Amino acid sequence: MNKLLTGVSAGAVLLMVGGTALAQELPGKFEGVTIDAKLIGGQQYENLYSRISEWENATGATVNVISKKNHFELDKEIKSDIAVGAINWCVGSNHSSFAPQYSGIYTDLAALLPASEIDAFVDANIGASTLDGKLVMLPRAQFDVSAMYYQKSLYADEDNKAKFKEKYGYDLTPPDTWEQVTDQAEFFANPPDFYGTQYAGKEEAINGRFYEMLRAEGGEYLDADGKPAINSEAGVRALNWFVELYKAKAVPAGTTNYLWDDLGQGFASGTVALNLDWPGWAGFFNDPGASKVAGNVGVVAPPKGSSGARTGWSGHHGFSVTESCENKEAAASLVWFLTNEDSQKLEAGAGPLPTRDAVWTWVIEEAKDDAYRKEVLEAFQEAANGAYPVPQSPSWIEISNAVYPELQAAILGDKTSQEALDAAADKATAILEDAGEL
Repeated sequence: MNKLLTGVSAGAVLLMVGGTALAQELPGKFEGVTIDAKLIGGQQYENLYSRISEWENATGATVNVISKKNHFELDKEIKSDIAVGAINWCVGSNHSSFAPQYSGIYTDLAALLPASEIDAFVDANIGASTLDGKLVMLPRAQFDVSAMYYQKSLYADEDNKAKFKEKYGYDLTPPDTWEQVTDQAEFFANPPDFYGTQYAGKEEAINGRFYEMLRAEGGEYLDADGKPAINSEAGVRALNWFVELYKAKAVPAGTTNYLWDDLGQGFASGTVALNLDWPGWAGFFNDPGASKVAGNVGVVAPPKGSSGARTGWSGHHGFSVTESCENKEAAASLVWFLTNEDSQKLEAGAGPLPTRDAVWTWVIEEAKDDAYRKEVLEAFQEAANGAYPVPQSPSWIEISNAVYPELQAAILGDKTSQEALDAAADKATAILEDAGEL
Protein backbone atom coordinates (compact mmCIF):
# COMPACT_ATOMS: atom_id res chain seq x y z
CA MET A 1 0.00 0.00 0.00
CA ASN A 2 1.25 3.48 -0.84
CA LYS A 3 2.20 5.73 2.02
CA LEU A 4 -0.54 8.34 2.36
CA LEU A 5 -0.02 12.05 2.49
CA THR A 6 -2.05 13.42 5.36
CA GLY A 7 -2.86 16.76 6.95
CA VAL A 8 -1.23 20.03 5.99
CA SER A 9 2.29 18.77 6.52
CA ALA A 10 2.44 16.48 3.49
CA GLY A 11 5.82 16.41 1.77
CA ALA A 12 6.65 17.30 -1.79
CA VAL A 13 4.98 15.21 -4.48
CA LEU A 14 4.73 15.35 -8.23
CA LEU A 15 1.46 16.83 -9.39
CA MET A 16 0.54 16.04 -12.99
CA VAL A 17 -1.13 18.97 -14.72
CA GLY A 18 -1.81 18.73 -18.42
CA GLY A 19 0.80 15.97 -18.68
CA THR A 20 3.58 18.12 -17.20
CA ALA A 21 5.22 17.14 -13.90
CA LEU A 22 5.36 20.11 -11.56
CA ALA A 23 6.89 20.29 -8.07
CA GLN A 24 3.91 20.71 -5.78
CA GLU A 25 3.41 20.34 -2.06
CA LEU A 26 -0.06 19.34 -0.99
CA PRO A 27 -2.11 21.19 -0.02
CA GLY A 28 -0.03 23.86 -1.83
CA LYS A 29 0.00 27.66 -1.78
CA PHE A 30 -2.74 29.65 -3.50
CA GLU A 31 -2.56 33.14 -2.02
CA GLY A 32 -5.51 35.33 -2.96
CA VAL A 33 -7.44 32.57 -4.74
CA THR A 34 -11.16 32.19 -3.97
CA ILE A 35 -12.85 28.84 -4.58
CA ASP A 36 -16.63 28.98 -4.93
CA ALA A 37 -18.26 25.75 -3.74
CA LYS A 38 -21.69 24.13 -3.76
CA LEU A 39 -21.89 21.60 -0.94
CA ILE A 40 -24.35 19.09 0.40
CA GLY A 41 -25.84 20.32 3.68
CA GLY A 42 -26.87 18.46 6.80
CA GLN A 43 -25.86 17.93 10.42
CA GLN A 44 -23.71 14.89 9.64
CA TYR A 45 -21.47 16.88 7.29
CA GLU A 46 -20.59 19.86 9.47
CA ASN A 47 -17.62 18.25 11.24
CA LEU A 48 -15.89 17.77 7.92
CA TYR A 49 -16.61 21.31 6.79
CA SER A 50 -14.92 22.62 9.93
CA ARG A 51 -11.67 21.56 8.25
CA ILE A 52 -12.11 24.07 5.44
CA SER A 53 -10.59 26.80 7.62
CA GLU A 54 -7.50 24.60 8.09
CA TRP A 55 -7.09 24.37 4.33
CA GLU A 56 -7.53 28.13 3.99
CA ASN A 57 -4.88 28.79 6.64
CA ALA A 58 -2.47 26.36 5.00
CA THR A 59 -2.91 27.56 1.41
CA GLY A 60 -3.78 31.25 1.70
CA ALA A 61 -6.88 30.65 -0.41
CA THR A 62 -10.50 31.31 0.56
CA VAL A 63 -13.53 29.05 0.17
CA ASN A 64 -16.82 30.77 -0.60
CA VAL A 65 -19.70 28.34 0.03
CA ILE A 66 -22.37 29.71 -2.27
CA SER A 67 -24.87 26.90 -1.68
CA LYS A 68 -25.44 24.28 1.01
CA LYS A 69 -28.51 22.11 0.46
CA ASN A 70 -29.63 18.49 0.64
CA HIS A 71 -28.53 16.62 -2.46
CA PHE A 72 -31.97 16.57 -4.04
CA GLU A 73 -32.18 20.37 -3.95
CA LEU A 74 -28.52 20.69 -4.90
CA ASP A 75 -29.14 18.46 -7.91
CA LYS A 76 -31.92 20.75 -9.11
CA GLU A 77 -29.69 23.79 -8.67
CA ILE A 78 -26.81 22.20 -10.61
CA LYS A 79 -29.15 21.20 -13.43
CA SER A 80 -30.45 24.77 -13.56
CA ASP A 81 -26.85 26.03 -13.78
CA ILE A 82 -26.20 23.61 -16.66
CA ALA A 83 -29.35 24.71 -18.46
CA VAL A 84 -28.44 28.41 -18.40
CA GLY A 85 -24.70 27.91 -18.87
CA ALA A 86 -23.82 29.20 -15.40
CA ILE A 87 -21.25 26.70 -14.17
CA ASN A 88 -19.21 29.55 -12.68
CA TRP A 89 -18.18 27.76 -9.50
CA CYS A 90 -15.32 25.34 -8.87
CA VAL A 91 -16.11 22.61 -6.33
CA GLY A 92 -19.33 20.67 -5.97
CA SER A 93 -20.59 17.84 -3.80
CA ASN A 94 -21.35 14.79 -5.88
CA HIS A 95 -22.71 11.28 -5.42
CA SER A 96 -22.26 8.08 -7.40
CA SER A 97 -26.03 7.88 -8.03
CA PHE A 98 -26.16 11.43 -9.40
CA ALA A 99 -22.83 11.68 -11.23
CA PRO A 100 -23.78 9.97 -14.55
CA GLN A 101 -26.22 12.77 -15.41
CA TYR A 102 -23.61 15.56 -15.11
CA SER A 103 -21.73 14.53 -18.23
CA GLY A 104 -19.05 16.98 -19.25
CA ILE A 105 -19.15 19.54 -16.43
CA TYR A 106 -16.53 17.94 -14.16
CA THR A 107 -12.82 17.64 -14.86
CA ASP A 108 -10.56 14.59 -14.59
CA LEU A 109 -9.02 14.64 -11.11
CA ALA A 110 -6.51 11.98 -12.15
CA ALA A 111 -4.74 14.71 -14.14
CA LEU A 112 -4.54 17.01 -11.12
CA LEU A 113 -3.53 14.78 -8.22
CA PRO A 114 -0.70 12.30 -7.56
CA ALA A 115 -1.37 8.71 -8.58
CA SER A 116 -0.27 7.61 -5.10
CA GLU A 117 -3.19 9.50 -3.56
CA ILE A 118 -5.72 8.02 -5.95
CA ASP A 119 -4.29 4.53 -5.38
CA ALA A 120 -4.91 4.95 -1.65
CA PHE A 121 -8.68 4.74 -2.16
CA VAL A 122 -10.67 1.51 -2.27
CA ASP A 123 -10.55 0.37 -5.91
CA ALA A 124 -14.33 -0.15 -6.18
CA ASN A 125 -15.03 3.41 -5.05
CA ILE A 126 -12.57 4.86 -7.55
CA GLY A 127 -14.14 2.68 -10.24
CA ALA A 128 -17.61 4.00 -9.43
CA SER A 129 -16.23 7.56 -9.47
CA THR A 130 -14.78 7.13 -12.96
CA LEU A 131 -17.10 7.88 -15.88
CA ASP A 132 -16.06 7.69 -19.52
CA GLY A 133 -12.46 7.29 -18.42
CA LYS A 134 -12.47 10.42 -16.21
CA LEU A 135 -12.15 10.43 -12.42
CA VAL A 136 -14.99 12.90 -11.87
CA MET A 137 -14.95 12.89 -8.07
CA LEU A 138 -12.86 11.89 -5.08
CA PRO A 139 -14.81 9.71 -2.64
CA ARG A 140 -15.46 10.88 0.91
CA ALA A 141 -15.67 8.66 3.98
CA GLN A 142 -19.31 8.34 3.08
CA PHE A 143 -19.72 4.92 1.48
CA ASP A 144 -23.42 4.46 1.99
CA VAL A 145 -25.32 1.28 2.54
CA SER A 146 -28.01 0.96 5.19
CA ALA A 147 -28.35 -1.15 8.31
CA MET A 148 -31.14 -1.44 10.86
CA TYR A 149 -30.93 0.68 14.00
CA TYR A 150 -33.26 -0.25 16.86
CA GLN A 151 -34.03 0.66 20.46
CA LYS A 152 -32.49 -2.11 22.57
CA SER A 153 -34.74 -1.59 25.60
CA LEU A 154 -37.82 -2.58 23.59
CA TYR A 155 -36.30 -6.00 22.92
CA ALA A 156 -35.12 -6.49 26.49
CA ASP A 157 -38.53 -5.78 28.02
CA GLU A 158 -40.01 -9.04 29.35
CA ASP A 159 -43.61 -7.88 28.89
CA ASN A 160 -42.91 -7.05 25.25
CA LYS A 161 -41.31 -10.46 24.76
CA ALA A 162 -44.28 -12.32 26.18
CA LYS A 163 -46.95 -10.36 24.30
CA PHE A 164 -45.08 -10.53 21.02
CA LYS A 165 -44.54 -14.31 21.29
CA GLU A 166 -48.20 -14.82 22.09
CA LYS A 167 -49.35 -12.73 19.10
CA TYR A 168 -46.86 -13.76 16.41
CA GLY A 169 -45.61 -17.15 17.55
CA TYR A 170 -41.88 -16.41 17.48
CA ASP A 171 -39.38 -14.75 19.80
CA LEU A 172 -38.92 -10.99 19.78
CA THR A 173 -35.40 -10.35 18.51
CA PRO A 174 -33.99 -7.68 16.19
CA PRO A 175 -35.41 -8.42 12.72
CA ASP A 176 -33.59 -10.49 10.14
CA THR A 177 -36.35 -10.37 7.49
CA TRP A 178 -38.64 -7.64 6.19
CA GLU A 179 -41.62 -9.75 7.21
CA GLN A 180 -40.36 -9.55 10.79
CA VAL A 181 -39.91 -5.78 10.42
CA THR A 182 -43.58 -5.52 9.48
CA ASP A 183 -44.68 -7.59 12.49
CA GLN A 184 -42.49 -5.67 14.91
CA ALA A 185 -43.32 -2.24 13.50
CA GLU A 186 -47.03 -2.91 13.90
CA PHE A 187 -46.48 -4.38 17.37
CA PHE A 188 -44.53 -1.39 18.70
CA ALA A 189 -46.62 1.32 17.04
CA ASN A 190 -48.71 3.54 19.31
CA PRO A 191 -49.61 6.53 17.12
CA PRO A 192 -49.38 9.48 17.38
CA ASP A 193 -46.83 9.15 20.19
CA PHE A 194 -44.69 6.25 18.98
CA TYR A 195 -44.11 4.49 15.66
CA GLY A 196 -42.76 1.10 14.70
CA THR A 197 -40.61 2.38 11.84
CA GLN A 198 -40.41 5.10 9.17
CA TYR A 199 -39.17 5.59 5.64
CA ALA A 200 -38.22 8.40 3.30
CA GLY A 201 -41.27 9.13 1.18
CA LYS A 202 -40.27 11.29 -1.75
CA GLU A 203 -37.72 11.93 -4.53
CA GLU A 204 -34.89 9.49 -5.19
CA ALA A 205 -34.99 8.54 -1.50
CA ILE A 206 -38.17 6.45 -1.78
CA ASN A 207 -37.35 5.26 -5.29
CA GLY A 208 -34.02 3.96 -4.00
CA ARG A 209 -35.67 2.26 -1.04
CA PHE A 210 -38.25 0.71 -3.37
CA TYR A 211 -35.43 -0.39 -5.69
CA GLU A 212 -33.63 -2.31 -2.94
CA MET A 213 -36.89 -3.84 -1.64
CA LEU A 214 -37.63 -4.92 -5.21
CA ARG A 215 -34.21 -6.57 -5.45
CA ALA A 216 -34.74 -8.29 -2.09
CA GLU A 217 -38.05 -9.63 -3.40
CA GLY A 218 -36.28 -11.16 -6.39
CA GLY A 219 -37.26 -8.50 -8.93
CA GLU A 220 -35.28 -6.13 -11.11
CA TYR A 221 -35.68 -2.44 -11.88
CA LEU A 222 -34.40 -2.62 -15.45
CA ASP A 223 -34.35 -5.93 -17.28
CA ALA A 224 -31.48 -7.32 -19.36
CA ASP A 225 -32.53 -5.09 -22.27
CA GLY A 226 -32.60 -1.99 -20.07
CA LYS A 227 -36.41 -1.81 -20.06
CA PRO A 228 -38.26 -0.96 -16.81
CA ALA A 229 -39.52 -4.12 -15.10
CA ILE A 230 -40.81 -2.68 -11.85
CA ASN A 231 -44.46 -3.60 -12.41
CA SER A 232 -43.84 -7.29 -11.71
CA GLU A 233 -45.22 -9.47 -8.93
CA ALA A 234 -42.00 -8.77 -7.02
CA GLY A 235 -42.57 -5.05 -7.54
CA VAL A 236 -46.08 -5.26 -6.13
CA ARG A 237 -44.81 -7.17 -3.08
CA ALA A 238 -42.11 -4.57 -2.54
CA LEU A 239 -44.47 -1.60 -2.82
CA ASN A 240 -47.08 -3.30 -0.63
CA TRP A 241 -44.58 -3.22 2.24
CA PHE A 242 -44.69 0.59 2.23
CA VAL A 243 -48.46 0.66 1.66
CA GLU A 244 -49.37 -1.75 4.44
CA LEU A 245 -47.25 -0.07 7.10
CA TYR A 246 -48.75 3.31 6.21
CA LYS A 247 -52.27 1.89 6.30
CA ALA A 248 -51.56 0.29 9.70
CA LYS A 249 -50.31 3.67 11.03
CA ALA A 250 -47.05 1.98 11.99
CA VAL A 251 -45.19 4.88 10.34
CA PRO A 252 -45.71 8.63 10.87
CA ALA A 253 -48.51 10.18 8.81
CA GLY A 254 -46.03 12.65 7.28
CA THR A 255 -43.62 9.99 6.09
CA THR A 256 -44.40 10.68 2.40
CA ASN A 257 -42.73 14.08 2.90
CA TYR A 258 -39.68 12.74 4.75
CA LEU A 259 -36.08 12.80 3.53
CA TRP A 260 -32.92 11.66 5.29
CA ASP A 261 -32.60 14.39 7.92
CA ASP A 262 -36.23 13.84 8.95
CA LEU A 263 -35.54 10.15 9.53
CA GLY A 264 -32.36 10.79 11.50
CA GLN A 265 -33.99 13.35 13.76
CA GLY A 266 -37.06 11.10 14.13
CA PHE A 267 -35.12 8.12 15.42
CA ALA A 268 -32.99 10.34 17.67
CA SER A 269 -36.18 11.77 19.19
CA GLY A 270 -36.92 8.37 20.74
CA THR A 271 -40.31 8.01 19.01
CA VAL A 272 -39.37 5.27 16.51
CA ALA A 273 -38.54 1.63 17.28
CA LEU A 274 -36.77 0.56 14.06
CA ASN A 275 -34.93 2.72 11.56
CA LEU A 276 -33.17 1.57 8.38
CA ASP A 277 -30.53 4.25 7.94
CA TRP A 278 -27.04 5.19 6.80
CA PRO A 279 -23.76 4.77 8.72
CA GLY A 280 -23.27 8.52 8.99
CA TRP A 281 -25.92 8.68 11.72
CA ALA A 282 -24.30 6.12 14.03
CA GLY A 283 -22.37 8.64 16.12
CA PHE A 284 -25.26 11.11 16.25
CA PHE A 285 -27.72 8.47 17.48
CA ASN A 286 -25.41 7.52 20.34
CA ASP A 287 -24.50 11.09 21.34
CA PRO A 288 -26.21 12.01 24.65
CA GLY A 289 -26.08 15.68 23.71
CA ALA A 290 -28.03 15.14 20.51
CA SER A 291 -30.08 11.97 20.83
CA LYS A 292 -32.66 10.69 23.31
CA VAL A 293 -31.80 7.09 22.39
CA ALA A 294 -28.08 7.44 23.19
CA GLY A 295 -26.88 4.34 25.06
CA ASN A 296 -29.95 2.44 23.87
CA VAL A 297 -29.04 1.89 20.21
CA GLY A 298 -28.50 -1.50 18.63
CA VAL A 299 -27.53 -2.13 15.01
CA VAL A 300 -28.00 -5.22 12.83
CA ALA A 301 -27.52 -5.96 9.14
CA PRO A 302 -30.33 -4.93 6.77
CA PRO A 303 -33.14 -7.50 6.67
CA LYS A 304 -33.74 -10.08 3.96
CA GLY A 305 -36.60 -10.08 1.50
CA SER A 306 -38.56 -13.15 0.40
CA SER A 307 -35.78 -14.03 -2.06
CA GLY A 308 -33.34 -14.47 0.83
CA ALA A 309 -31.27 -11.46 -0.28
CA ARG A 310 -30.77 -8.46 1.99
CA THR A 311 -31.57 -4.95 0.88
CA GLY A 312 -28.36 -3.25 -0.20
CA TRP A 313 -28.83 -0.03 -2.21
CA SER A 314 -25.51 1.73 -1.98
CA GLY A 315 -23.47 4.61 -3.26
CA HIS A 316 -20.91 7.08 -2.06
CA HIS A 317 -20.49 10.81 -1.67
CA GLY A 318 -17.60 12.79 -3.09
CA PHE A 319 -16.37 16.14 -4.34
CA SER A 320 -15.81 17.23 -7.93
CA VAL A 321 -14.05 20.09 -9.73
CA THR A 322 -15.70 21.83 -12.67
CA GLU A 323 -14.11 22.06 -16.11
CA SER A 324 -14.85 25.79 -16.07
CA CYS A 325 -12.93 26.44 -12.82
CA GLU A 326 -10.22 29.06 -13.36
CA ASN A 327 -7.90 27.52 -10.76
CA LYS A 328 -8.34 23.77 -10.99
CA GLU A 329 -5.13 23.12 -9.04
CA ALA A 330 -6.45 24.97 -5.97
CA ALA A 331 -9.87 23.35 -6.30
CA ALA A 332 -8.29 19.88 -6.58
CA SER A 333 -6.20 20.64 -3.50
CA LEU A 334 -9.38 21.46 -1.54
CA VAL A 335 -11.09 18.29 -2.78
CA TRP A 336 -8.03 16.26 -1.79
CA PHE A 337 -7.91 17.89 1.64
CA LEU A 338 -11.58 17.10 2.33
CA THR A 339 -11.04 13.45 1.39
CA ASN A 340 -7.52 12.83 2.73
CA GLU A 341 -6.70 10.42 5.52
CA ASP A 342 -7.22 12.92 8.34
CA SER A 343 -10.58 14.00 6.93
CA GLN A 344 -11.72 10.42 6.47
CA LYS A 345 -10.74 9.56 10.04
CA LEU A 346 -12.75 12.54 11.27
CA GLU A 347 -15.83 11.38 9.37
CA ALA A 348 -15.38 7.66 9.97
CA GLY A 349 -14.99 8.23 13.71
CA ALA A 350 -18.67 9.22 13.80
CA GLY A 351 -19.86 6.13 11.93
CA PRO A 352 -19.54 6.63 8.14
CA LEU A 353 -17.70 3.96 6.22
CA PRO A 354 -14.35 5.13 4.80
CA THR A 355 -13.25 4.89 1.18
CA ARG A 356 -9.49 4.81 1.84
CA ASP A 357 -7.79 1.48 2.54
CA ALA A 358 -5.68 2.82 5.39
CA VAL A 359 -8.69 4.31 7.14
CA TRP A 360 -10.49 0.96 7.06
CA THR A 361 -7.50 -0.48 8.94
CA TRP A 362 -7.66 2.40 11.41
CA VAL A 363 -11.43 2.04 11.95
CA ILE A 364 -11.15 -1.67 12.71
CA GLU A 365 -8.35 -1.05 15.19
CA GLU A 366 -10.25 1.80 16.87
CA ALA A 367 -13.35 -0.35 17.30
CA LYS A 368 -11.65 -3.06 19.36
CA ASP A 369 -12.46 -1.55 22.75
CA ASP A 370 -15.70 0.25 21.81
CA ALA A 371 -18.62 -2.18 21.93
CA TYR A 372 -21.06 0.11 20.14
CA ARG A 373 -18.60 1.07 17.39
CA LYS A 374 -17.72 -2.59 16.90
CA GLU A 375 -21.41 -3.49 16.60
CA VAL A 376 -21.93 -0.70 14.06
CA LEU A 377 -18.91 -1.75 12.02
CA GLU A 378 -19.90 -5.43 11.97
CA ALA A 379 -23.46 -4.61 10.88
CA PHE A 380 -22.35 -2.32 8.08
CA GLN A 381 -19.60 -4.66 6.93
CA GLU A 382 -22.21 -7.37 6.48
CA ALA A 383 -24.42 -4.87 4.68
CA ALA A 384 -21.53 -3.88 2.41
CA ASN A 385 -20.99 -7.52 1.42
CA GLY A 386 -24.32 -7.48 -0.41
CA ALA A 387 -24.29 -3.87 -1.55
CA TYR A 388 -25.10 -2.77 -5.10
CA PRO A 389 -25.41 0.60 -6.89
CA VAL A 390 -28.43 2.01 -8.68
CA PRO A 391 -28.82 1.17 -12.38
CA GLN A 392 -26.03 3.04 -14.16
CA SER A 393 -28.26 5.15 -16.35
CA PRO A 394 -27.81 8.91 -16.85
CA SER A 395 -31.62 9.03 -16.58
CA TRP A 396 -31.77 7.49 -13.08
CA ILE A 397 -32.65 10.74 -11.27
CA GLU A 398 -35.14 11.79 -13.96
CA ILE A 399 -36.75 8.35 -13.68
CA SER A 400 -36.83 8.68 -9.89
CA ASN A 401 -38.59 12.03 -10.18
CA ALA A 402 -41.24 10.45 -12.41
CA VAL A 403 -41.66 7.25 -10.40
CA TYR A 404 -41.88 8.54 -6.84
CA PRO A 405 -45.27 10.30 -7.21
CA GLU A 406 -46.70 6.96 -8.35
CA LEU A 407 -45.24 5.22 -5.29
CA GLN A 408 -46.77 7.94 -3.13
CA ALA A 409 -50.14 7.46 -4.84
CA ALA A 410 -50.16 3.80 -3.82
CA ILE A 411 -49.05 4.57 -0.25
CA LEU A 412 -51.79 7.17 0.15
CA GLY A 413 -54.42 4.81 -1.28
CA ASP A 414 -55.12 6.76 -4.47
CA LYS A 415 -54.05 3.81 -6.64
CA THR A 416 -53.49 0.11 -6.18
CA SER A 417 -49.84 -0.97 -6.14
CA GLN A 418 -50.25 -2.58 -9.58
CA GLU A 419 -51.84 0.55 -11.06
CA ALA A 420 -49.12 2.76 -9.63
CA LEU A 421 -46.30 0.54 -10.89
CA ASP A 422 -47.84 0.17 -14.36
CA ALA A 423 -48.00 3.95 -14.64
CA ALA A 424 -44.45 4.30 -13.25
CA ALA A 425 -43.08 1.76 -15.74
CA ASP A 426 -44.72 3.62 -18.64
CA LYS A 427 -43.20 6.93 -17.50
CA ALA A 428 -39.76 5.40 -17.02
CA THR A 429 -39.92 3.76 -20.45
CA ALA A 430 -40.79 7.07 -22.10
CA ILE A 431 -37.86 8.79 -20.38
CA LEU A 432 -35.40 6.13 -21.52
CA GLU A 433 -36.75 6.22 -25.07
CA ASP A 434 -36.49 10.01 -25.21
CA ALA A 435 -32.90 9.78 -23.94
CA GLY A 436 -32.01 7.21 -26.60
CA GLU A 437 -31.31 4.54 -24.01
CA LEU A 438 -34.00 2.23 -25.39
